[in-house]
Amino acid sequence: MSRFVLVAGAWLGAWAWDEVAAELRAAGDDAHPLTLTGLAEKSGTPAGRRTHVQDIVDEVERLGLRDVVLVGHSYAGVPVGQAAERLGDRLRRVVYVDANVPFDGESFLSGWPSEHVRASIEENDGFWPPPDADDCAGQGLTDAQIARILSGGTPHPGATLTEPAELKGSPGDLPSTYVKCLLDGDVPPPAVAALLDGERWDLVRLDTGHWPMFSRPGELARILRESAAADRG
Repeated sequence: MSRFVLVAGAWLGAWAWDEVAAELRAAGDDAHPLTLTGLAEKSGTPAGRRTHVQDIVDEVERLGLRDVVLVGHSYAGVPVGQAAERLGDRLRRVVYVDANVPFDGESFLSGWPSEHVRASIEENDGFWPPPDADDCAGQGLTDAQIARILSGGTPHPGATLTEPAELKGSPGDLPSTYVKCLLDGDVPPPAVAALLDGERWDLVRLDTGHWPMFSRPGELARILRESAAADRG
């Protein structure tokens, strides 16, 4: 049995993992979807970088998990990668699902044209508004899946996006899998590609868009289980 803590990206809560968690549990694994502060049922609460990192560490400790696989989708790769470093021997592996990866001193908004996001946060009282249907187009989603993302999404606390990550080492120090969703671009970002050259990182390609927990939940669950099993020799 593998133990997973599942953290979805911007605007989403634990609910986004319903199908993936069901697949993992049906296979005998332990799945714990997590809603970060300020999102979904916790919406409206201000939060910063440290809040989201602590949310993840606290969940692992609250549940008494060891040998845990932390899964971060999109934005959530940033707090997940920082939390992973703090877990020490509780950690088995990190899985980044089409995700941003944390680097010391850099924020989620670093390294890509994000001025429109900063402007949107400023215009919306410190929160990043959820996407619209156009943002979800071309990502392998059905109309029903897009509607679910749009209806469930909540404004995202802006400070979590703008505050720089804090890491003692490199994300390349930890055993990790990067899941690249091909409809969102054929190759990982350059910084991720450099990490994949190391001995502790693996790349898996998934022929779907940026929200595979909706578009391909069964395939994503299989990838998560295979990633966890790889470390068991």
